[in-house]
Amino acid sequence: MKNVTFDVAALIMLAVLFVTVVIRKMTKGTSNRLFLLQIVLAAISTSFDIFAVTLDNYNSQNIFLLNFAHMGYLIVHNIHPFVHMLFVISLTDTWHKIFQNPAKIVLFILPYGFDVILLATNPFTHLMFSVENGYTHEMLFHTLYVCIVPYILLNVVYVLQYRALFNRRKIFSLFSMTVLSFIAVVLHLIFPELLVECFAITMSLFIVSAGVLRPEDYIDSFTGLYKHSAYAHDMKRAFFNDKHVNIVMLNIGNYNTLTSMVGYDVMTDVLNKIAATIADVNASLHGDADLYFLDRGRFRMVYSEKDRDKAKSAAEALMKELKKRANINGLDIYFTPYIVLARCPDEIESFKSLMAFGQDFHEKNHYSGQVMLASDVYDANAFAIHNNIDTIIERALENQKFEVYYQPIYSISSGKFASAEALLRLFDEEHGFISPEILIPAAEKSGAIHKIGEFVFEEVCKFVSGDEFIKLGLNYIEVNLSVAQCMHGDLADTILNIMRKYNVSPESINLEITETAASYSQRVMTENLNKLARAGLSFSLDDYGTGYSNMKRVIQLPLKIVKLDKSFVDEQHNPKMWIFLQNTVKMLKDMKMEIVVEGIETREMVEAFSNLKCDFIQGYFFSRPICKAEFIDFIANATLGTSSEE
Repeated sequence: MKNVTFDVAALIMLAVLFVTVVIRKMTKGTSNRLFLLQIVLAAISTSFDIFAVTLDNYNSQNIFLLNFAHMGYLIVHNIHPFVHMLFVISLTDTWHKIFQNPAKIVLFILPYGFDVILLATNPFTHLMFSVENGYTHEMLFHTLYVCIVPYILLNVVYVLQYRALFNRRKIFSLFSMTVLSFIAVVLHLIFPELLVECFAITMSLFIVSAGVLRPEDYIDSFTGLYKHSAYAHDMKRAFFNDKHVNIVMLNIGNYNTLTSMVGYDVMTDVLNKIAATIADVNASLHGDADLYFLDRGRFRMVYSEKDRDKAKSAAEALMKELKKRANINGLDIYFTPYIVLARCPDEIESFKSLMAFGQDFHEKNHYSGQVMLASDVYDANAFAIHNNIDTIIERALENQKFEVYYQPIYSISSGKFASAEALLRLFDEEHGFISPEILIPAAEKSGAIHKIGEFVFEEVCKFVSGDEFIKLGLNYIEVNLSVAQCMHGDLADTILNIMRKYNVSPESINLEITETAASYSQRVMTENLNKLARAGLSFSLDDYGTGYSNMKRVIQLPLKIVKLDKSFVDEQHNPKMWIFLQNTVKMLKDMKMEIVVEGIETREMVEAFSNLKCDFIQGYFFSRPICKAEFIDFIANATLGTSSEE
């Protein structure tokens, strides 16, 4: 007699697994539904197996029931490799690669279809099994195993082909069904009385549940939406498979302000409110969008290519809803929703670019209250630079592609150019001009800023120590120091060593630090600046007025020059700004500091700030930053022109 102990155990385990899946809310999405289907099919096939074996053990003579039980078991049991393969396809999200091609659909269904035909006609042909004199296998029975081999092989090949989408745990879990089923078949052939095939499938389902379907890994516990890691995985998978998707990208522009106003607990309710609004919008459109909460007020709705119109409607409906006043715990809250509708990979061509763009598009675009299109606000080259900036910097350092440009600074009192600011420039062969706004922060982050800083300073010292500079009659060259450079313990020694190398006097160099750097009070920075000041170098404070400096800290620094930021120039016609400027200039003059005004572009500006008793003018009115050769010609011609006027 055959033993049904393993089948009974499998049925109990499947019931537990089913309840666990429901409790863990693993019921949404194609993959979860296919996994649930596998559990149900396993339970049905196990029940059929128990039923059939019970009939056999009691020598039932009911031919109809015997055929029904054995045929039911074989049909349902053999569908497992087919459904498991569908499950693997859903995990790789490659439906479009298989089911858009009729030939592939036929080839995919054919083995199991042949299986079903053989089993359905067996009561008449008896080619698979017979039950008249007890259950026995017939001549074509092993065709059942042959027909599932393509799915087993396809499963293995598919997982290996798309292994980049899985970690080791998931690969092991997905292979478990193949391995355990093979072991079960071998055991059943050796010990026919042991019914272990259904138990093996049940064990593999438990392994898949634990290793692949882990809702805690991709479901946000607060909002119930998919979390950032799930979004990253799904988008990486979509680009990997060249799958076209439409993404509604929502960033709450005033998230930080709201958080500081209402606190963490209330903000959690706010995020839940937004998540519910997104779910309602999707449901109202009968959409099948995947919904994600990333972090810090960023949400995403991802639609398939066929739902392009729904994605557009969802974006517009979401904007309309989020512009309304929201009442959270008795507080009236207004959101600043930035929404971008993006087609990928048509408009945003890579996973890295998508993630980089989504991080801060709300900070780089003016709020209009309208849905933006990625084609209007996404600059592919800018994001290519952003994504490859470390490689670009390494290549530039290796191939000596950095250049030092100079922008002249005009002295109001002497009526001639007295100095210049040295500025770093990089023209990459592939990407063209690389903005310093991208270059410098990236170099600071990677640590390359120290090599770049040494290059700039050495180029300036070479220039200052040469006869060409002496003939120009300039007093000094300004060299910028970044925050990272100021924080480096060897900064002062490096600068002084380079100056000694080229025999450059301290009076010929002015070091420029930003207001942001001035607000730091770290010991290393203070020691660096004091050591350089003792060696005779002077300092400028750049971007004055753009931040919130510790004024005591600014006063303590060895500053000679303060550079008023361009924002002062842009607001000069504002009466309040002009009063502020007058008092700022007076304050700085009383502290015996010289004043440079940046961003001057018109003669009217020159006259206005000259009358305000500023000392120096810098801006496009005189010259934009130019290369060394052009700078030498410019100053020489300007000096010649001044001499002629005299």
